[in-house]
Amino acid sequence: MGCFDCAVRASIAPMPLEKPKEANWLVAYASSLRFPYLFALTLFVFLVDLAIPDLIPLVDEILLGLGALLLGSRRKKRHPDQAENQPEAPPH
Repeated sequence: MGCFDCAVRASIAPMPLEKPKEANWLVAYASSLRFPYLFALTLFVFLVDLAIPDLIPLVDEILLGLGALLLGSRRKKRHPDQAENQPEAPPH
């Protein structure tokens, strides 16, 4: 039973996830863009994929990465003077 148990565990062990090599350069480039340009790039890739399906290989994964970058870039930036003017939360 010991050998069978090891074989079963080895067969269901998760494989390490790797990003596709084709998408690496685009997501790396897009991570340096600011919000309006990142939004325009994401919209362009989406519209091209919508008009001509599967024109770009792995476009779904590229759009997922661009969407994650887009959501991550939309955080609200706090100015130092606003942090001083905010009232303190009452103790619970």
